[in-house]
Amino acid sequence: MSPRLHQVLAVAGCGWPAVPIASLGGITMVTGVDPLHALHSLQRALERSYDSDWLRGSTTGMGTFPPINIFQQADRFVALVELPGVSKDDIEIQAKDSSIRVSGKKTISFQAGASVHRRERISGVFDRTITMPVEVDADRVKADYKDGLLTLLIPRTESDKPRTVKIS
Repeated sequence: MSPRLHQVLAVAGCGWPAVPIASLGGITMVTGVDPLHALHSLQRALERSYDSDWLRGSTTGMGTFPPINIFQQADRFVALVELPGVSKDDIEIQAKDSSIRVSGKKTISFQAGASVHRRERISGVFDRTITMPVEVDADRVKADYKDGLLTLLIPRTESDKPRTVKIS
């Protein structure tokens, strides 16, 4: 690898291993670079940036991001969190004020002596905090987990519900 290219890759923090250079018709190119590895390295760097204070109070996450859909249904919100392959015992849910936190770990193991040919499924910890637009009644939040889908029923606090005012 040319010293300049090696320096660029090291400065970029790509985590790419040293790879040979191929020259074809005067064009020098890097061979053996795995673009998925580069994207995964970028994702890890972005996830580390979520630790900074400038994102506090918004939807944040650490680790692998489980996709979440949230919608309102009458006086409550419903959150659907995709967690395929995660054991129910490895999921933790916390509710406080106007926040819901879903955290846990996804473990993918291989049999002893197995030679892994391709690994695309991500394992590790996840930690996702969602700020709701209303105060949450933490004592009445309900959770159901079936077929890799976590369903959270999130009621509003009574004090946060709109009141009908009669005209005298």
